[in-house]
Amino acid sequence: MHSSSSAPTEPPASDQPVILGFDPGRRKCGLAVLGVDRTLRYHQVVEAETAIDTIQALRRQFPISLLIMGDQTTAKDWKQKLGQAFTDPLRIIMVDERHSSLEARDRYWQMYPAQGLTSLIPQSFRTIPRPIDDIVAILLIERYLERLVN
Repeated sequence: MHSSSSAPTEPPASDQPVILGFDPGRRKCGLAVLGVDRTLRYHQVVEAETAIDTIQALRRQFPISLLIMGDQTTAKDWKQKLGQAFTDPLRIIMVDERHSSLEARDRYWQMYPAQGLTSLIPQSFRTIPRPIDDIVAILLIERYLERLVN
């Protein structure tokens, strides 16, 4: 028996099309899976060497319809690698990545509000305790979805 909630019953997560966000890097990459309903289903920072294996695992877990990728530094190399890695290639769309790291810092503190004494320190002076490439990946998907709406 599960707890009652007022939320409407959703179809299983696996039925809903989702978008994979990919913030490629030389050493680490950010990955995020966001439903078209903007529900965050997964986000993780992985080592660059394991990124393709992780993407393949995510494709088995979620019905990924599209890969949204940042267009900066290592993007061209990664796009080529991804194209070669999959027998059934994903549609890849490049999104402007400028200022996404700054935006990701703000989003981090929205997702994980500071606790205790840290909350008294102005946000711009706080140190984020982990890489935020996965949050950049979330923002890239949101930028893509915004472009569709406007």
